Amino acid sequence: MLDRSLEEILAFAIALLPAFTIHEFAHAWMANRLGDSTAKDLGRLTLNPLKHLDVLGTLMVFMVGFGWAKPVPVNPHQLRGGRKGMALVAVVGPLSNLALAIAAALIWRATGSIGGDLVRYLILVFVYLNIALLFFNLIPFPPLDGFRVLLGVLPEPLADQWARLGQVGPMLLFGLILIGNFIPQLNILGRIVVGPTQALVRALLQ
Repeated sequence: MLDRSLEEILAFAIALLPAFTIHEFAHAWMANRLGDSTAKDLGRLTLNPLKHLDVLGTLMVFMVGFGWAKPVPVNPHQLRGGRKGMALVAVVGPLSNLALAIAAALIWRATGSIGGDLVRYLILVFVYLNIALLFFNLIPFPPLDGFRVLLGVLPEPLADQWARLGQVGPMLLFGLILIGNFIPQLNILGRIVVGPTQALVRALLQ
């Protein structure tokens, strides 16, 4: 994103704040609902962006197109529902991004050209960013939310085998992101995320 215009960068930054904040808040809210107050006790059950944004993760969004917020701490031993409870905590983050995108798309459809080019551009960026976060976070690879969701629905023997990837998964994911940005032909994550994102954004806005 380093070659983007100042207008595009500002629009992306404006969209990023609520997208990341509400995503992490949703994790904290669900964990608290299921009996784990760890995130609440640490001040993460809040809509204050400063409690959720990670400096490096935010910069990475602008530099390579992928990034992260501060992970919400969850104690699985305090959660009701075991692995399924953890899966619920994980899935509400991406679902919150979907809800934000749908709400923004409804505003887009309702206002037509009333809001002017700048407002409609901000809405477009907001919808696209939230849908991209939805699909990216649902990739079943650690430390993404999709990994926890998959662990919650797989039979226990398979879940235990897949869980071993959690130790090296973050470094592998980071490596895939960097490789994809320097070698477009190997941009596996981009191919997984971009196509579905564009299709759903078109469906929501048309």
